[in-house]
Amino acid sequence: MKVVLPGGTGQVGRILDRALTAAGHEVTVVTRRPVRAHDIGWDGASLGRWAAAIDGCDVVINLAGRSVSCRYTAENLRAMMDSRVDSARVVGEAVAAAARPPRVWLQMSTATVYAHRFDAAHDEATGVIGGSEPGVPDHWAYSVRIAQNWERAQAEAPTPATRKVALRSAMVMSPDRGGVFDVLSRLARLGLGGPVAGGAQYVSWIHDEDFVRAVEFLIARDDIEGPVNLASPGPLPYRDFMRALRTAWGVPVGLPATRWMAELGAFALRSETELLLKSRRVVPGRLRAAGFAFAYPEWGRAATALVQRTGPVRGASGRGGASSGPAV
Repeated sequence: MKVVLPGGTGQVGRILDRALTAAGHEVTVVTRRPVRAHDIGWDGASLGRWAAAIDGCDVVINLAGRSVSCRYTAENLRAMMDSRVDSARVVGEAVAAAARPPRVWLQMSTATVYAHRFDAAHDEATGVIGGSEPGVPDHWAYSVRIAQNWERAQAEAPTPATRKVALRSAMVMSPDRGGVFDVLSRLARLGLGGPVAGGAQYVSWIHDEDFVRAVEFLIARDDIEGPVNLASPGPLPYRDFMRALRTAWGVPVGLPATRWMAELGAFALRSETELLLKSRRVVPGRLRAAGFAFAYPEWGRAATALVQRTGPVRGASGRGGASSGPAV
């Protein structure tokens, strides 16, 4: 199978590149900084030589978009919007122009499209799209608009011969350096992995192996199109999520943090508290209805498995810091 990965050099792209290549597929990565033999350059906004890779491939999985791990300045928010919409638009143009278009186009999206809520879980059929919740920062609504425009760019592309799926992904957990699991693990090992702002906000997540298996499942299922939630069936409050992560690392205590402390920490790390404070209670309605079985449906076992795959950590706190073994 020939697979093209626009934006395939980020954490999720590296996960898919490794797994699909190991499975024997021919993978081409479309990137702004091509350095490897299977990389092709592009600018993320216009057609070019890279589009020839789309013509005749079996699957295109577009992952391109500026990282959300940054301060939400007007410039960065605009870059997040433009990089996602422009890349989806131009991938659609390449698919539409192909003499032999791919049979399926998987487009990365995000579970952030759903509303901040605690009372019920969001599936694809009954989930509430965010953007109008009271009492949340204005830029949370902008994040929802980014997700909506991202999906709209794919949906409106004139590609009648290609099935389209929007991957509303939760946080993909892998032991890759710099990924969300790596960042949260660092907090846990330092004894800072306690509840933030009370810790009632829900965390939706998916183990990297289940993410890959879900992508392969969606490629094979010709009857599934449109938005699909890629999230484990076990979202849980942040306080419980971090308690299980501390247990996996062998760290007994995690200091709590108030909202203002989280704001201060996010500022120091040049990031945003939305990543910590928004309650994302998302479940995989369509995947489960289609018969997909998760290898890691519960966070405790998933966290333990990920810790076991993490290499030695210098200066780690807790007994789990030297765990031996082999990220979006």
